[in-house]
Amino acid sequence: METPSIIVRVATPDDIHFAATITEEMESSAKARGTGIAKRSPEYIAEKMREGKAVIALTTEGDWVGFCYIETWSHGEYVANSGLIVSPAFRKSGVAKRIKECIFNLSREKYPEAKLFGLTTGLAVMKINSDLGYEPVTYSELTQDEAFWAGCKSCVNYDILMSKDRKNCMCTAMLYDPKDHYKPEETAEEFKQHSKAYERLLRLKQSLFLRVFKKKSSSESGTGTSSTTKKKLFSPLNFLFNL
Repeated sequence: METPSIIVRVATPDDIHFAATITEEMESSAKARGTGIAKRSPEYIAEKMREGKAVIALTTEGDWVGFCYIETWSHGEYVANSGLIVSPAFRKSGVAKRIKECIFNLSREKYPEAKLFGLTTGLAVMKINSDLGYEPVTYSELTQDEAFWAGCKSCVNYDILMSKDRKNCMCTAMLYDPKDHYKPEETAEEFKQHSKAYERLLRLKQSLFLRVFKKKSSSESGTGTSSTTKKKLFSPLNFLFNL
């Protein structure tokens, strides 16, 4: 249930004093999940606030609740809504969905022609993205901008990503293409129908990738998966294993 005492809005320079708290919670949350996100500095977050490319959630008393920011790649052809984080005290309150909706609308306003994409290891974020019209895709459909992939170096799973030749990893890739996309009602319904399968397959993916990577690391042999055909909408095995 949404909490009416929480305000979700575009961040401004007046919010910069929250930057250190935000980055600390990002790092802490990643460690708790056992997965990684591209590490960001307080200075980087502050710059996003100055540029008007971030969304922040606060209580009416002024306490920090959540945050997300915009990144652009391939000369603005691709846009990522990155760094979604919610303070532990406010999780499962519905605020994450409100933040994602706000940053999605801000991205569409600033970059109406851009493809919006994201990488996530969480089923909850997948559901939120699906409600907005995102669909799971293979990594080949994301930006190939080297600067984007360089940002993954601080992730604990970076070696797995590189062992797969950047074709797959622990994260699930999701994309919203303004020129070619399903209606949000369609993507939301498809996710609902397959949610149990996604949950099982995400666990299987983590187990398989870790096991295979450990074997490859010890033997210094093996090959990554390869992409052969474009997936159909919400094909669980295809989007997880890039078959």
